[in-house]
Amino acid sequence: MKKVAIITGASSGLGRQFVIQTAKSHGFLDEIWVVARRADRLFELGVLVSNIVIRPIPLDLAKKDSAERIRNILAKEKPKVYVLVNCSGLGLAGKFDRQEEEMLDQMVKVNCLALTRITRAVLPYMPRKARIVQVASSAAFVPQPGFAVYAATKSYVLNLSLALRQELKKRGIIVTAVCPGPVKTEFFDTAYQKKEMKLYKKLAMAKPEKVVKKALRDVKRGRAVSVYGLSMKAVRVLCKLLPSGLIVRLIG
Repeated sequence: MKKVAIITGASSGLGRQFVIQTAKSHGFLDEIWVVARRADRLFELGVLVSNIVIRPIPLDLAKKDSAERIRNILAKEKPKVYVLVNCSGLGLAGKFDRQEEEMLDQMVKVNCLALTRITRAVLPYMPRKARIVQVASSAAFVPQPGFAVYAATKSYVLNLSLALRQELKKRGIIVTAVCPGPVKTEFFDTAYQKKEMKLYKKLAMAKPEKVVKKALRDVKRGRAVSVYGLSMKAVRVLCKLLPSGLIVRLIG
């Protein structure tokens, strides 16, 4: 029976780093299934990773049948999935009433629905000591004017992860929510293509390889939440201590 990891959003940024670093830290795996829209980027990973077979699965996770296609592959091959990383994400900054409905729908579909469906599809194939890594965001800690829908979807991811962590304890499956701040990836170039990024976000920008290294260390230790960097850890603490209304006014 094959031992595999499944990583979505694998074509760039954090997802790409999760593939590279998971291959190094989980040498016992037979395959890493990499999922994203851009097939050419997925095939490139096979060149970067030599010790484990990289299996590209090109899918648009905004489409409803994407999780069903993964479910069908799992049902046919019946592997043991030791690692699931849900890293696909979509965001666009801007005023809520000025954003296109289609884009808002896409954010909810990719960030919430796809993550939920894929997690549900993969769970039956996960043995004890398996790990689920749900990539949320520091935006999950507090509502964010100008990034409202994205922040709301990441709050969903964080809360779902914490609930699943408790539900899956008896099965010996550990769930970790990764909540990075701004990261130097294509995601932020796309998210802020029509809007100037706040100065504090520019100053807190982190390298993806460092965020993922910290995340995998926290996953190994069985942590519930992984937050990279002192600034984002401070943000998390402040969000717990200060009234949300005050924080929203400061952000806005």
